[in-house]
Amino acid sequence: MIGRTALITGASRGIGGAIAEFFRELGAVVLSPTRQELDLSSNESIEKYCKTLELPVDILINNAGINPLGSAGEFSDGDLVATIQINLIAPMKLVRAFSPGMASRGYGRILNISSIWGAVSKQRRFVYTTTKTGINGMTRSAAVELSGAGVLVNALAPGFVNTTLTMQNNSEEDLLAITASIPAGRLAEPAEIAEVAAFLCSSRNSYISGQTLFVDGGFTCL
Repeated sequence: MIGRTALITGASRGIGGAIAEFFRELGAVVLSPTRQELDLSSNESIEKYCKTLELPVDILINNAGINPLGSAGEFSDGDLVATIQINLIAPMKLVRAFSPGMASRGYGRILNISSIWGAVSKQRRFVYTTTKTGINGMTRSAAVELSGAGVLVNALAPGFVNTTLTMQNNSEEDLLAITASIPAGRLAEPAEIAEVAAFLCSSRNSYISGQTLFVDGGFTCL
């Protein structure tokens, strides 16, 4: 990964932050734009950033996402539009912007951070599950189109991860119940997710494409 340029969205904390830190340790040039530089909620901002970026992007990691809670009968139009825009439309636009360059150079890695909720779901994840299911489909479609040009496209679906956001969104009682529901008996650490991301985005991965890899301690096997 030495010398490869990796664009990682949502890299200020959590899983994205762990991936960015690990990629830097492996010698990659990491681009982790702030929201002021790249606002995924704005198509104008996305277009501007892609056009003005000078470095060729070898690795694209679509990590940023939002998860406003709401059931099928209660989600708001604002949450619907925002979640589809940030979780699905923005990644598709970034793939459109950078995959032709990857293909022309004969090398590229695209990794879409999905979720266990793209395969299973729970109450009040109506919009979020829909967008993560869409990301998995986009991954397969892009892999069919790009793998022959040396651009491998995959999705990584984490389960419950020990991040600040997880701690904020769940009570101590909730966390105990969540941990008990995971066959591995614990939450994942962000560094473990970063390790998997690094393999999928490296030259060591030469044949895996179009897959959604679940890193969830066995949760989705139940």
